[in-house]
Amino acid sequence: MNRLTDYLIVISFDCLSALDFPILSTLPHFKELLEKGAYCRNVETIYPSVTYPCHATIVTGKYPNRHGVINNTLLQPGKSSPDWYWQRKYIRGTILYDEAQKRGMKTAALLWPVTAKAKIDYNMPEIFANRSWHHQIPVSLCNGSPLFQLQMQRKFGHIRNGLQQPELDHFVLEAAVDTIVSKKPQLLLIHFTDLDTQRHNHGFSSNEAFAAIERHDYRLGRIFTALKEAGIDEHTTIIALGDHSALDESHAIKPNVLLQKMGLIQVNEKGKVLDWKAYCKSCDGSAYIYLKDEQDDDSKEKILHLLEELMKDKTNGIEKVLSNKDVIERGADKNALFILEAQRDYYFTEYLQGEFIDKITEKDLSEKRYTLASHGYSPEKDNYTTIFMAMGKGIKRNIFLPAMRLIDEGPTLARLLGFQLENTDGRILEELLDYDKAT
Repeated sequence: MNRLTDYLIVISFDCLSALDFPILSTLPHFKELLEKGAYCRNVETIYPSVTYPCHATIVTGKYPNRHGVINNTLLQPGKSSPDWYWQRKYIRGTILYDEAQKRGMKTAALLWPVTAKAKIDYNMPEIFANRSWHHQIPVSLCNGSPLFQLQMQRKFGHIRNGLQQPELDHFVLEAAVDTIVSKKPQLLLIHFTDLDTQRHNHGFSSNEAFAAIERHDYRLGRIFTALKEAGIDEHTTIIALGDHSALDESHAIKPNVLLQKMGLIQVNEKGKVLDWKAYCKSCDGSAYIYLKDEQDDDSKEKILHLLEELMKDKTNGIEKVLSNKDVIERGADKNALFILEAQRDYYFTEYLQGEFIDKITEKDLSEKRYTLASHGYSPEKDNYTTIFMAMGKGIKRNIFLPAMRLIDEGPTLARLLGFQLENTDGRILEELLDYDKAT
């Protein structure tokens, strides 16, 4: 199978929404992408629509229950800060960067989710020190490419301010520019999180969010310039995409408060989980309900009765309850007994103390207890799609796709590099590919 491009750069602008399209079309570098390439402003995300499952879907073309990354964080009741699906080991089946590596292509990834300990030539994985005895630098070095990361840290580490934004994305940008010019990887995956952070902290349509979009346009322009400096701009395909949208919220739902009162979660006097029969695992706009023992019919009946009662009152903030069969059909975790979908203006947390529903206050925000916007909601929510843009070698010009799905991106990226991914749920977007100059 012939390659359609020599170099493929995939840039994920976390939380870029279809609702951002009007502003993108006015910014110079995004405008260039839209005018010179192909795009879709109606990309259906996956369920649950949180960052790690989304990014695993982008590089596999599969739904979460098939690639294995079914949430951002692991099910670890009782841990105040659960571990994330950081490592590549959590993804089942073929992955874009693995297949590129097998074919002798030089690969690089900068803060791309679920790449820790992946076989990537130049790898700076997204992973953070999650325990008090951990330190960020050794954690990163042990899970990525040590020499490459040390080099980037030595050159650009002064830009960072821990994990704070926008400094983190400033650092990632400089690392990306340097990598393009000095390494010329044939596959480069870049993950920017500035916009996602601003929306969580300040709201979907906040001034801070719009400022982040403008910074992203600048970052895109710097990458364009780096490609020209490297002399590979005419041989490169640039993909810019979002993984999910977001919705504002003013109420937090805490189902574990009720499960504890029912005796399904046991805690000590400090509120630490000692044992559990059922647990609500948050995905922000949605939430999994798990049984510790799937044969525990008594607990299952108690949960069914609880949910039936909650659904009678719309002020409880729950829009719908999906059965295990519905969960599986939507591509989410087959091990979950239910998924709860939040109404607009609500999202789920795993807190065990206090009232069942909290109205979010300024104090909550200052203490970083809650956020002002989140994702994780069902793809069926109105005005909740994301964006896909492509330009360069192997891409037709002036192509508008009325609709596509996140699962279509992996197969299409693989086809650009001249191979196929196994058993994908999505399809190759043939209508935007240009075969006239195949390598």
